[in-house]
Amino acid sequence: MTFDPPPEDSPPIGDPRATLALWDYRRRVAEMYTEVRRMTPQDGRTHWVQARDALFRTHSQSPIPTGDRPGFLGLEYWPYDPGLRVVATVEASPGGRLLLPHSGVGSTTGRAFGIAHFEIAMTPLRLTLYWLDQYGGGVLLPFRDTTSGTTTYGGGRYLLDTAKGADLGHDGERVILDFNFAYHPSCVHDPRWSCPLAPPEGRLPVPIHGGERLPTRS
Repeated sequence: MTFDPPPEDSPPIGDPRATLALWDYRRRVAEMYTEVRRMTPQDGRTHWVQARDALFRTHSQSPIPTGDRPGFLGLEYWPYDPGLRVVATVEASPGGRLLLPHSGVGSTTGRAFGIAHFEIAMTPLRLTLYWLDQYGGGVLLPFRDTTSGTTTYGGGRYLLDTAKGADLGHDGERVILDFNFAYHPSCVHDPRWSCPLAPPEGRLPVPIHGGERLPTRS
């Protein structure tokens, strides 16, 4: 599959240094989530915030524009809320092929393979899990909630993106969904990125005050 322009985190074609840097960035993200899975949920979230902010501040593949990195003070997050960590049961999805629009030019294709069922604050909720065609496959879980367009990006946030290492774990039948780890796509930080957006059917009818939020400081 090809994109025009390249997908969210593709390096310039023909530049081996950029490709090696992207390789390193993805490895560091995967290692970060490996450490998170070994920790208690709250300690893991603290590590995730610190490691992510360090990557955004220092790495050449950071989505923060180069000129803004010296003054980068870190992303903004809601405080950890243990009520936003759930273990979802997954049933087969009747979905089929999927075309996710992007924030810029391009789109992402895949298929809906499962529906995750869970509760937050005694409210039954569901989200669709997608298997992507690109990157050799991978699970993507984008979502919107009632904060989208106000305190979070209107195009939604991501919770899982296993092709890029964002993986909180599963036991074969149930999936860990911890919305304290929800994060914005790269296009929120720099519009030069073209990122898949959460589909309308991926909207939760409740506010998710967890994970990354839009900046409140000037």
